[in-house]
Amino acid sequence: MARKARPQVTIARETLDRLEGLAEGMMARSPDLAGRLLDELARARIVPAAKVGADVAGIGSTITYRDEATGRDQTITLVWPEDADIAAGRASVMTPIGVALLGLAAGARFPWETRMGETRELTVLSVSPPEADAPAA
Repeated sequence: MARKARPQVTIARETLDRLEGLAEGMMARSPDLAGRLLDELARARIVPAAKVGADVAGIGSTITYRDEATGRDQTITLVWPEDADIAAGRASVMTPIGVALLGLAAGARFPWETRMGETRELTVLSVSPPEADAPAA
């Protein structure tokens, strides 16, 4: 079976160093996840923050996605690890779903592996840019 092409990933240049540092720091605790983030960063299109489309998921973006297996929609805000609070809908960029969504545009469809090793197909339904009064990335 042919493997689907992965959707384009776009990352703001201003966040690249911090993302790489987080991945490298996590290498001892969670090498698979850290490796996934480094792989995504390596294939990403790196552009100035002002050139990242408003419909591209970055730190502070609110993303609604659908699990195609269950039909369930979920909305999260992608945040740095210290700002994560899953009960409040703030998911760390250093979680499997955070790594998977980072840099994707609305409409992207992609395979995602859960923490339990199950592969699901997810579709990004919408991305809203960070609020104007949100903390700077």
